Order: sequence, then C-alpha cells, then structure tokens
Amino acid sequence: MPTMKIGKSTVPRTAISTSDEHSITVRGHDLCQELIGHTSFSAYFWLLLTGQQPNAAQLAVLDATLVAIAEHGFVPSVQAARMTLAAAPDALQGAVAAGILGCGSVILGASETAGRLFDEIHREAETRGALPAAAATVVERWRAAGQTVPGYGHPLHKERDPRVAALFRVAQQAGVDQRFVQIAEAVEQVIPETVGKDLKLNVSAAIPAVLLGAGFPLAALRGVPILARTASLIAHLNEELSVASGFALSYQATRELIYDGEKSEP
Repeated sequence: MPTMKIGKSTVPRTAISTSDEHSITVRGHDLCQELIGHTSFSAYFWLLLTGQQPNAAQLAVLDATLVAIAEHGFVPSVQAARMTLAAAPDALQGAVAAGILGCGSVILGASETAGRLFDEIHREAETRGALPAAAATVVERWRAAGQTVPGYGHPLHKERDPRVAALFRVAQQAGVDQRFVQIAEAVEQVIPETVGKDLKLNVSAAIPAVLLGAGFPLAALRGVPILARTASLIAHLNEELSVASGFALSYQATRELIYDGEKSEP
C-alpha cells in the first residue's frame, strides 16, 4: 500500500463545493437548480468523488455494488453498533460510528485490498503479456510477503459467492470493461496451486473487479462498502430501538465466557 504523505500547502483548497449568500455550488453545478430533484444519490456520490457525472454503465455498476454489500446480518460491525445504541440510545451517530470503525482488512476493507491486487496484476500483465502468468507471479509475491489473497473464500458459500455472478452479469450487460473481471477470474484459477486451497471468488473481489472496469478510483474503493454498510447500520439501529438485541448480544457473550486466568486466593 502506498505511503501517505502530508502535503506542504499552507492554504486549504477544495474543488468539491463552495457557497455564497444566494447559491451553493457542488463540482461546478448549482445544487438547488441542477442537482436536487435531478440526480440520484449514487450519481451524486460519483460526481462528488470524481467531479464527473457517471454514465449509465458506471451508475449501474455502482448501484449494484452498493446493494450487494450493504447488508450482511449480525456481523461484528453490526453487533458493535447495536450494543453501542443499547448503552447510549440517544447517540445514533455514535452507534453508526462504532460500526464503521470496524472497517478493516477482514470486514469491508477487503475490497480495497483486492483492488490493489488486481491493479498490480494488471500492471504486471502489461510487461509480461500473459494474464495467467502475471496473476501467478503477483499472487506468489503477495504470499511470499505474508499477505493473504483478499476476496477469495467464504465461510458459508463454498462455491462462488452468489453475489459474484450477479455483479458480473450487471457489469457485462452494462457494457463495462471486463479487464478486471478477467483478472479476478485468473486469480481464482491460480489460487489452488499457489495457496494450496481451492478458494472461490467472493463479493469483496467482485466489487473492485466491476468498479475498476467502470473507471472507479482505486484509492476510493473502501468507500463503497463503507457507504453501503452505513445504510444497513441505520436500518439495524432503527430496529434496535423497537426490537432490542444489543443487551442480548452482550448477555450471550457473557454467558459463553470462559475465564482461564489465575484465581485469587481465599
């Protein structure tokens, strides 16, 4: 992952938005006259991020990925959010934040890491020519560095995660460049030999495969599952207010807890 450097500029700058007494401008568009009532939230997100209006294919793929990754049951981030709201029911924002703070290499962050893997394979193939050889080389390089192969294998879906086929279908029907889909599938083919396990594509690899083909920025890939999961967290927290599970989750953890430390002397 590239090293982040702090800039030397002493003047804060942004090309995203500005406002005056009479208007609000976002990416060069009048918010009230050109955007509100004229664009969807997904299209607005793409505009905010890139400065460009998405075309139909880009919007179709972005919408599909947001829907695919938003909800995933009582995963740790959802449990953290619900338990936080149970303890502080007046702090919805804190509960949402508790869930989002769990975005890392295992939960939600794997899409970004998979995207970086695919980008490295893409660049390797430009010099080596053959995609299978490039995929094998990069996967072996990652394994030698002690890195896992992100976006492959699933505890429930032992065959391909069913969301993979759905996302690939949307991307193909929308006419999105299939280069990164091909890369994702090439990695799946080399995994048995390089990893020693037959791990199939899951949604965390499918998301960057279709988004990168649509021209989505690599550095912003993690933002897609974060944005999507925020919607799901709000739904879970709204449910928590009437169907409380936060304390039940805490109780279950306490009930199953095994203390294996030293005991005090009587």
